[in-house]
This record gives sequence, C-alpha cells and structure tokens, in this order.
Amino acid sequence: MAGPEPVTLAGGVVTLEPLHRGHTDELAAAVSDGRLWELWYTSVPTPAGMAADVEARLAQQAAGEMLPFVVRRNADGAVVGATTYMNLDLVVPRLEVGSTWTAASAQRTGVNAESKLLLLTHAFETVGCLAVEFRTHWHNQQSRAAIARLGAKQDGVLRNHRRMPDGSLRDTVVFSITDAEWPAVRSGLRHRLARHAG
Repeated sequence: MAGPEPVTLAGGVVTLEPLHRGHTDELAAAVSDGRLWELWYTSVPTPAGMAADVEARLAQQAAGEMLPFVVRRNADGAVVGATTYMNLDLVVPRLEVGSTWTAASAQRTGVNAESKLLLLTHAFETVGCLAVEFRTHWHNQQSRAAIARLGAKQDGVLRNHRRMPDGSLRDTVVFSITDAEWPAVRSGLRHRLARHAG
C-alpha cells in the first residue's frame, strides 16, 4: 500500500496542515507560549532551533519516514502546536503519532483531543492502520496521563531507550490503540469534545 500522503485534516476546533517552511515563524511563536523546550524530559525545539527542526522533519518526510503537521486553532487562526505521523510500517500497516507539543495557553481546550481524533480517524479509516502507537518519556506524567485518557493501552517500557539532549537516558513508555479498540476510543474523544463545546 502507498504511504500516507500530505493531507489537511479539518475539524471544528483545529485544522492540521502539512508542515512547510512557511510555518517556521508561527511555530517559533507557539513554542514560546509556555517555554516548552525547558521541560527536561521533552525534545521540543527552541524558537532559535525551529528552522533546523522544520528542515529535519521535511527531509524525513521526503524520505518517506514521517508526515508532520502544524496544529492551527480555527477560532483565531493561530498555530498552537505540532504533531507527526512517524515510524511508518506500511506492511502491517501501523504508525506512531508523536513529536506532539501544544502551546501552554491551548492545553486543555479541546485542541489536543480534536487533533488526536483527526489523526486517529485518518489513520484507521483512510490509511487502514491496524494499530496506532504513542511513545513518551517515563517522567512525562502529563503526557502519559493524556495518552491513557485516550483509551490507549500501555504495551511496555523500553529501558535506556534514547539519549536526551542533556545526555540523560530516556526510558520510553509505549502505548497503542488497535483497530478493534478504535470505535470506543472515537466515542470517548467525541464525548470530550462535546463537553468543551458546551
């Protein structure tokens, strides 16, 4: 099967746009909202490093290794984060949703819930994935709780899995949602979004 092609995914709260170089300044502004790069257990680019990060992601997209998006809030048109399809395995098929960050002021506003709904709907219902994976740092309790709230199940922990920018070793917690679990996860996300809309 062909890999996921760049596509715009539009919802009521956010629109996910395929990453391009013209997004660099908007992403640098968004990442400054909450100074997200200062969290030691994340790998979020600094504003000064954003152009290099965008170039690296576009190179990986050209190599067929990922499909990066920016998250644009519909209410005011502001870019408020980034997310990515990565670790594409088109034989199964399965992929990981990762490299996700959200500006501090957009957290817990429905932005992340709808982003996940859009990404998962496309992965399961268009790409035909049998599983979608999420990975995060053992110490990133906020991310682990958010992934669990989706309805993802923890598969395990990869010990000493990655070297972080500060030199420390990351234990990576792996979660996944299977195609059989997707209808219940979809219902839960729709319920959460309805509460935000109310």
